[in-house]
Amino acid sequence: MAQAEAAPKTLNTEQFVQDILTTIDRDREREIIARRFGLFDRKETLEQIGELLGITRERVRQLEKAVIARLKSQAEQGQLPHIAEITEAISLHLEKQGACARVNDLSAHLTAENSRTDQSRIAFLATLCPQLIVIEDTDHYYQAIGIANARDEKATKEAIAAIITTIKKHGEPASMSDIAPNTPVNNVTEAEALASVSKALATLNGVWGLVKWPMVNPKNIRDKIYVILKNNGKHMHFNEIAGAIKDSDFKRRDVTTQAIHNELIKDKRFVLIGRGIYALKEWGYQKGTVADIITEVLREAGEPLHRDEIVKRVLASRFVKETTILLNLQGKPQFKRVAKATYSLEEAV
Repeated sequence: MAQAEAAPKTLNTEQFVQDILTTIDRDREREIIARRFGLFDRKETLEQIGELLGITRERVRQLEKAVIARLKSQAEQGQLPHIAEITEAISLHLEKQGACARVNDLSAHLTAENSRTDQSRIAFLATLCPQLIVIEDTDHYYQAIGIANARDEKATKEAIAAIITTIKKHGEPASMSDIAPNTPVNNVTEAEALASVSKALATLNGVWGLVKWPMVNPKNIRDKIYVILKNNGKHMHFNEIAGAIKDSDFKRRDVTTQAIHNELIKDKRFVLIGRGIYALKEWGYQKGTVADIITEVLREAGEPLHRDEIVKRVLASRFVKETTILLNLQGKPQFKRVAKATYSLEEAV
């Protein structure tokens, strides 16, 4: 029997941080680092810390930069406590995940609670490790940590940009196994790890795409309905759609059946093709009553059609009973029987 893989080691980040801060001689410098990185409370800005300590924001920035440089130098020389243990724990996880991972994911594996403070501590500790790189949280990237030997910060961002470009050219969501071979990152696991760092990308049900694409990042009920129908590949009753949303991996799944039905009615992407049954308009379905569809079928034909052919063509775009189609043919004044079981539009006769 294969031996079970050992669970990731939980790091005592609070103790590690405390021990590292004690190597900083001056109280003011310790205060700056603790507050700037959010090591015990929320992160604070240069202005906030400057007001607290009675110095300018520029002076706070200078002191922060100097202290971090000093701590990094001590870490490189093996003079900073816990660095080897921190590097090993983070690196082991990163090696399994593609040499790069978002900080919140790392914290979830390496800390007991994965609180915001835990995440801040993991990022701070990684900043000091010579073998690791830290991608800071910006408008374009989630805060992430990578293995320096795999890619430095510049190469990491270049690889992410290449993945984004490839997905844009592809034009629709795709699996990373289809995307990665067209980028400089041939390894699928590494490509997924890098893609997860970008705020321009999202993933759902094993496919990746731009964050603005509903298929990978549904933002409202209508988008979620679209994803469910698209993945199902055929029409569904609104009760089925509601059940599928509740069983999905969407962030918010607690929507009522009535709310789903209301959105189906409002959104032009969805077409009612039967009693409570909806399909996507992009599949070729048209809005309208059964009589409207019969009219369109006859108009497109440009000639009388046998009722069996009319039924066949209507059923291609409506999920209704055959008798419903026949009743409309026989009971609506716009349809004229011109021969045995053969009909045309009244206007065409």
